Amino acid sequence: MKRFLFTILLSLPVVAHAAELKVISLSPHATELAYTAGLGDAMIAVDDYSHYPAEVDKLEHVASYKGLNIERIAALQPDLVISWKGGNPADQVEKLEKLGITVFHSTLSTLDNTANELEALSKYASDSSIGEKAADEMRKELAEIRKAQEGKAQVAYFYQLSSNPLFTVSGNNWPNPLFAICGGKNTFEAASAAYPQVNKEQVIVKKPEAIFYADGSTDPKVFWESWKDHLPAAQSEAVFNLTADWVNQATPRSLKAVKQICTAMDKVREQA
Repeated sequence: MKRFLFTILLSLPVVAHAAELKVISLSPHATELAYTAGLGDAMIAVDDYSHYPAEVDKLEHVASYKGLNIERIAALQPDLVISWKGGNPADQVEKLEKLGITVFHSTLSTLDNTANELEALSKYASDSSIGEKAADEMRKELAEIRKAQEGKAQVAYFYQLSSNPLFTVSGNNWPNPLFAICGGKNTFEAASAAYPQVNKEQVIVKKPEAIFYADGSTDPKVFWESWKDHLPAAQSEAVFNLTADWVNQATPRSLKAVKQICTAMDKVREQA
């Protein structure tokens, strides 16, 4: 009888749970998504810029601005690598796939997509309900924010990505989708480059009603002081600071950035 039971047990499929999996993340937003999806115990390595949640600081680094440490990643024998499509070098990610490593391609596009990716990553966790619940909560909160923004006037804005040199963002490139939720109209939406370099005169011609920047960069209130008479946003003190970690990454915490943006745009509308 014991031999029979042993034979039956051997024939059962082996399911690799999160604690047995080995997962590597190659970007900060992917790292945060992995932890939110319930894969925290499976993480073995990350990129140089991943610092959230705090426990990632103890993990090995296998990616930097120079690219991926392919040899080290291969040596770690991960079951899953979460890459940033459009951020990590495509040719290097392809090399990982050719080595037989499973790669999950994450993108910075919309918060709807972020919720979908969160749910997809949860399938790799031992308890998929953790990520599924987080994704559902994210969708619910996003729907509530969108409903609250219905019927509001658009606000022309300039997102100051950096000051010296002066860079901004165009089209649907991140983080523009966050501003769109709040009724924002990007003054450089039609620029040909994804992250164009511009000058002060070009910004003044666009007449943005609001200027946004992420903490850590030069304060635009000081940057635009000498041009205040020619810039509506500076005249009305509609220059707003956003929390960098929330606005720069496509994660559930991005909803906090959306709330910052919506509150700021409501202030601009009240002054109009």
